[in-house]
Amino acid sequence: MRKRRLRGLRARLVVAFGLVAAVAAITTGALTFREARTGVLQQSQDATIRQLRAQLNQHAAELALPPDESALRKFAQDTAATESQGSWRVQVTYGQLSGSSAPGDPFTEVTPALREAVGSSRATVFQRVRGDGRTSLVVGMSVLFGGRGTTPTATGVRVFLVVPQTTEQAYVDALVTAVERAMVAALALAVVLALLAARGVLVPVRKLRLATRRIAEGRLDTRLAVNGSDELADLSHTFNETAAALETSVAELREMESRARRFAADVSHELRTPLAAMSAVTDVLDEDAARLDPDTATAVRLISEETLKLARLVDDLMEISRFDAGAAVLHLDEIDLAESIRRTLASRGWTDTVTTDLPPPHAVRGRVDPRRLDVVVANLVGNALKHGTPPVRVRLSAADAVAVIEVRDSGPGIPHDVLPHVFERFYKSDTARIRSEGSGLGLAITAENVRIHGGGVRAANHPEGGAVFTVELPLRRDESPEGNPS
Repeated sequence: MRKRRLRGLRARLVVAFGLVAAVAAITTGALTFREARTGVLQQSQDATIRQLRAQLNQHAAELALPPDESALRKFAQDTAATESQGSWRVQVTYGQLSGSSAPGDPFTEVTPALREAVGSSRATVFQRVRGDGRTSLVVGMSVLFGGRGTTPTATGVRVFLVVPQTTEQAYVDALVTAVERAMVAALALAVVLALLAARGVLVPVRKLRLATRRIAEGRLDTRLAVNGSDELADLSHTFNETAAALETSVAELREMESRARRFAADVSHELRTPLAAMSAVTDVLDEDAARLDPDTATAVRLISEETLKLARLVDDLMEISRFDAGAAVLHLDEIDLAESIRRTLASRGWTDTVTTDLPPPHAVRGRVDPRRLDVVVANLVGNALKHGTPPVRVRLSAADAVAVIEVRDSGPGIPHDVLPHVFERFYKSDTARIRSEGSGLGLAITAENVRIHGGGVRAANHPEGGAVFTVELPLRRDESPEGNPS
């Protein structure tokens, strides 16, 4: 669930906005910090160098050459004294001699590399060094002499100035703090904007999801409100067009299906009357068939059998039509299921051909439709006798308020590719067998009758051989479905 939330559109938008804002803020802050820091340090550095050069120009004329240590020390002290805050530390060297403004100061900030650079160049050399938690500017330059129009000559006197950059470092630290605060504010603003943007996107998406779910539930009149003219509005408009087209197509299909059902029901109903007359005639002819010549008797019996099949098919079609039209109703009654099964077998003369494993009287009682239960048992046992191999066994048991009826034959079983289709209408496992004794609707009617009771039926092959049809019927129901259509 947590990973799903992180993969959500809202989380992704917030993360994307946050990353963009973070990158933009860091880049802007880094560039701003770099420019500001460079400006602060450059300004301080240039001012210090200009001031040092001016002081050297002023005091260099007073320095006698070659100088001694006292002259070098005085030169350093005079130069350092020109800085009003007293933060300058000056060291003046001449060969092996040196003098500084702070006696005993080792001037560790002045590196050998800097001293060598000053000695080999007439240009001003400077660098910033950091030590003991503070930053200092170190400047080194040589004292030159010479007149206008002549090339300056190095006197060998070298001046090194060390200036702590405490103020500049404070400026830089304050700048870092300001940049950090600006980044936090930018990130917070980005998150707020991301949430607002996510809301602007998620609300239409959520409405679209709910509308799609309603369409899937069959509420085809669901439509979305189209607001604005952006891509989401186009999506809502397209959804509405698709839903309208789907509603129209489904309505047409339902109308066609309804007409087909009415046609089958009307045809079946219209056929019942002439079939009843034909059955009466064939019954009379069957009785007289024994007195007819053999060819005529065979024809009469054939006509009689086909008439019976046609009448059975018409009855099954009308029953299926009632299920399809939702007109099938249950007439529930609390009965003894075992006794009902016994009556079904006895009424069809199957008592001697079918073995039973039924509980004692009144052991399994339930509220079912007796006529539909009779149809279920008769169809399953008749199917086993017709397509299976004797013995056929019927078993009834009950557990957890569910009655289980098993009908098993001893035949070769049902091919595995046929099992998923045995309850389909007019399904024939042997495509070469065009005609059969049944109508092809018996198992479909069985499944519908079980379904209308709130139960289930399944077909399988027994491990020891033979097909097994299992019916599960609930023995107790919270609400009586009597009189309710399926």
